[in-house]
Amino acid sequence: MLIYILIFIILLFTELFYFRIANKCNIIDKPNERSSHKQIVLRGGGIIFLFGCWIWSAFFDFQYPWFLIGVTLVATVSFIDDIRSLPDSVRLVVQFIAMFLMFYQFGILNWQSWWIILLALVVCVGISNAYNFMDGINGITGGYSIAVLLPLIYLNHKMPFIDAGFLWVTLLSLLVFCFFNFRKRAKCFAGDVGSLSIAFIIVFALGKLILQTGDFTYIVLLALYGVDSVLTICHRILLHENLGKAHRKHAYQLMANELKIPHVVVSSFYMVLQLFISFGMVLLPINHWLYLVTILVMLCGGYLLFMERYYHLHESYLRSLNN
Repeated sequence: MLIYILIFIILLFTELFYFRIANKCNIIDKPNERSSHKQIVLRGGGIIFLFGCWIWSAFFDFQYPWFLIGVTLVATVSFIDDIRSLPDSVRLVVQFIAMFLMFYQFGILNWQSWWIILLALVVCVGISNAYNFMDGINGITGGYSIAVLLPLIYLNHKMPFIDAGFLWVTLLSLLVFCFFNFRKRAKCFAGDVGSLSIAFIIVFALGKLILQTGDFTYIVLLALYGVDSVLTICHRILLHENLGKAHRKHAYQLMANELKIPHVVVSSFYMVLQLFISFGMVLLPINHWLYLVTILVMLCGGYLLFMERYYHLHESYLRSLNN
């Protein structure tokens, strides 16, 4: 217990030290017409997730070296991108290399299953970027990540699949970040360095669980983000929009912007809903595939009904920008 208290203190002071650097180097996020915030805020506070990985490794004997190299690569390139924009091709190449290193850590690379590995690489990089797209309002990345991490901690206690210290230190880094972000006026934003780093960490932990159990349905731990991301992408394709361009079409963005629901309320809703979904899978005596399909159908239905009722408000907002 004492070691985790010490790690929490180190993480807290590390985050505060980063704020001093960000202030001096003007690493900030300026709002624009696509933003869901109004004030200038420090960017890159999510770098604490990378520091958490390194601190955990220092205290717990560097158990996953290839994973650590991968998350460091992703975080470094993402942090540079937060400061000055990099080409999408550069970021994607680095993400694929980092994911390849993660798969090497898993011990699943072999030539016989090359097409499965390639498909898994594409899916995992897609999940990471979807996680990044969902980072748009105060508290959502930190809160949702906690909602994913808690059932992983519970499952790891029941059937160990990963070092428990790794999950607990990740939780501590999330709590430190949320202290400064999960509030009405955030002190910092995660930035790409934060959202992509925590996505990489979660994909690693979830991948370890799925590989040990052979049960892919644990992907339900990311169901809410998955449905919001995939259906929003489909919607934008139907509208013939450039998918690389910033937008405010996610359901959570409509809640925060058009419906004026406070950021912390929207983030709490996503967090609590995902917790209910995840622990439903873990605790209910039900077939996992049936549960997964049922949840996906319900979430898709809820998304479509929400958009049918409220998307016209976003269209009005877009028209106001052109007037």
